[in-house]
Amino acid sequence: MSKTALLFAGQGAQVVGMGQDLADKFPSAKAWFDRANAALGYDLAGVCFNGPEADLTKTENAQPGIFLVSWVAFQLLKEQVPQLQFAATAGLSLGEFTALTAAGALSFEDGLRVVRQRGRFMQEACDVTQGGMAAIIGLDEAPTREICAEAGVVLANLNCPGQLVISGEAGKIVKACELAKVKGAKRALPLPVAGAYHSPLMRSAQPKLMAELAAAELAAPVVPVISNVTAQAHGTPAEISEKLVEQVCASVLWEASMRALLAQGYTRFIELGPGTALSGFMKRIDKTATMLNVADAMSLEATVKALA
Repeated sequence: MSKTALLFAGQGAQVVGMGQDLADKFPSAKAWFDRANAALGYDLAGVCFNGPEADLTKTENAQPGIFLVSWVAFQLLKEQVPQLQFAATAGLSLGEFTALTAAGALSFEDGLRVVRQRGRFMQEACDVTQGGMAAIIGLDEAPTREICAEAGVVLANLNCPGQLVISGEAGKIVKACELAKVKGAKRALPLPVAGAYHSPLMRSAQPKLMAELAAAELAAPVVPVISNVTAQAHGTPAEISEKLVEQVCASVLWEASMRALLAQGYTRFIELGPGTALSGFMKRIDKTATMLNVADAMSLEATVKALA
């Protein structure tokens, strides 16, 4: 019997129009978008559907927006496939909050509000630091760590073989990109982000997020949820809170997280939310894994068919 894990999209997956066709075609989806607007007290759904892009890419909108569209994709999949069984969840950075909510550790409203605030706190940290990130393509972890040490930056995301992301002060990121090219990276590309996520430059967001999580009700998840920080299943609610705060500055161990699930016999993964970045990473981690995704009405239909 093959085991299924649900994977939830992270920041960067946002695109104007996300969720719109789901809300148009499914009354239950429209109800979730309305519920989110009521919980937050502003028209987040409108920002997702209509942008403008400059508003959607603001961290405080992108994070709850991706959470919401991913959640709606999850609810519609359960509605269309009532027999759906999944034995674990995981999410990339922000997606970890959606994964925890899907596993019952947070209520929808609490998850949405915490993610909105997390986005605000991270934006505030970006505003007071001159940070940046870059994707290092075609270089292994060891030489990339040497580059980070030499340039004074950190390894932020270990996504899949040959795709790493570094983070730190903007000037040092430029230096690190030059060093990466010298060391043989195929590409070293600065990313269009507001700041240095998953680096010590985000430290000011941590105590604020800790306070926000303390005000939310955290429960033990009903299925294992993989932590970005440890690449292992989360522990008690208190430990979950601690790891989510740590995650703001820590490296995202995505490849290790996926390898941990593969080693436990997971063969089918369903990516929920905008984009297909996580499916792309899995292709480079293990080509034999079955990847499905739900981002819109068309991909929902294809996934429902595949699961039937």
